[in-house]
Amino acid sequence: MFGCRSLLKQIRKRKRRNPPKFNSKNRKQNPNLTEQDFTTEDGFSLKGSSPSQNYGVQPLGNLYFSSSPHNSRNTGLGNIQTLTDELVLDILGFLGGTHLGILSTVSKSFYVFCNHEPLWRNLVLEDCDDGFLFKGSWKSTFVAAYNPVFDVSKVGSLGFKVKDFYSDYLFQSWLCANLEMEHEWLEIDNIIRRKGISVDEFVNDFEMPNKPVLLEGCLDNWPAMKKWDRDYLVKVCGDARFAVGPIEMKLNDFFIYADQAQEERPLYLFDPKFANKVPKLGQDYEVPVYFNEDLFSVLGNERPDYRWIIIGPAGSGSSFHIDPNSTSAWNAVVKGSKKWVLFPPDVVPPGVYPSADGAEVACPVSITEWFMNFYESTKTWKKRPVECVCKAGEVIFVPNGWWHLVINLEDSIAITQNFVSRRNLLNVLDFLKKPNASTLVSGTRDRVNLHDKFKKAIEVSFPGTIDELMKKAEKKKAELEKPSFWDSVKDSNSGGFKFSF
Repeated sequence: MFGCRSLLKQIRKRKRRNPPKFNSKNRKQNPNLTEQDFTTEDGFSLKGSSPSQNYGVQPLGNLYFSSSPHNSRNTGLGNIQTLTDELVLDILGFLGGTHLGILSTVSKSFYVFCNHEPLWRNLVLEDCDDGFLFKGSWKSTFVAAYNPVFDVSKVGSLGFKVKDFYSDYLFQSWLCANLEMEHEWLEIDNIIRRKGISVDEFVNDFEMPNKPVLLEGCLDNWPAMKKWDRDYLVKVCGDARFAVGPIEMKLNDFFIYADQAQEERPLYLFDPKFANKVPKLGQDYEVPVYFNEDLFSVLGNERPDYRWIIIGPAGSGSSFHIDPNSTSAWNAVVKGSKKWVLFPPDVVPPGVYPSADGAEVACPVSITEWFMNFYESTKTWKKRPVECVCKAGEVIFVPNGWWHLVINLEDSIAITQNFVSRRNLLNVLDFLKKPNASTLVSGTRDRVNLHDKFKKAIEVSFPGTIDELMKKAEKKKAELEKPSFWDSVKDSNSGGFKFSF
């Protein structure tokens, strides 16, 4: 999270710009709304829907401009005011709903902390293995599930505002939940785009050199492009439950949540077994011709997870990561649009801190937070990220090892698959035999033996392929290490040149 100095810098920068334009589309949806509903005093542009409550929390920098030096955050916490906000919330995370409710009556400060939505979100997700019916807020959802007889609709959802409460941590959590993606975060589109290229062109120009590309026109024959709207999916999926974070939900229940969700890290549906649960979904699309070779298929039922349906509201997505098992991937947008930011394997994105063995990655809490704090710095980098907005009907190729961040700009539906081709086979085999492969390999129950099983299956299905690829790799390496013409004529002893006339 950024401190008061960084926050003030962001605010001053925005005040120098022209004020954000009021969205006439939102005015039509709710004629009672004014421009004030979409901009904050600090010049940030907020989402058109009703902002989620922050109980009067202000950024810490505002305390220095206040006529009173009083911070009710500290007085209300008493002796534990010296703890950071993060630590206070970590401690409160050990409490159940009943105790949070009681503690919220102790002081105004505890009222704010105990109503922090992520606390109640965790309680709901921990207790509702069979899904949940979202009731406008996570606290209301918890209460409704805990006591179904109680009518949460009769309880005011806004609560009350606490005067002179300053906290960067809580304010930014609210801001990230309500902030619109800024135009400057979306305007750069520097990815290579291609339409109608041959498979050989794709392999030679993009897969072999390990470069991302956005492909157009690949989904024109997909039944999903015409059929996959909300009504169709709810009807076809029925009572099937799909993976949403740590739980499983019926699709209709997830859509109810997605319609109301306005939080820093919205949940999104990301299910690797969707085609087994609802075979019709697997029949509504086909793999684009560029990605037909998928060597993991030789493992049959033992292959790692490789395909997912992705459904999420605006603001949901994936923070920076590298796709599993050193595979490459393609991601096809059926409905909506997605902002992509990609960095090559040798460039770690700013604000991202992978562990030495690659088993863990520390990064900002939310995608919006990364854009607020780190995106601007990438504009001065020598190796700039590859960026684009991938729209419905388009497919992006993500080469192996590339860092990437994805955020839904609107309600979106997509299909993605990870694959292994001959161009990437040796990389995958090397990855699977790393000493710590058991902590790195994902999507399979047998992490330890996956390398041996995969290599053996390849040798049976495609005899001689691995040896052939290794010889080509060694030849290519030798060519790269071969001295150039100028190196060959240089006298290594004298440091000068020798000419053989």
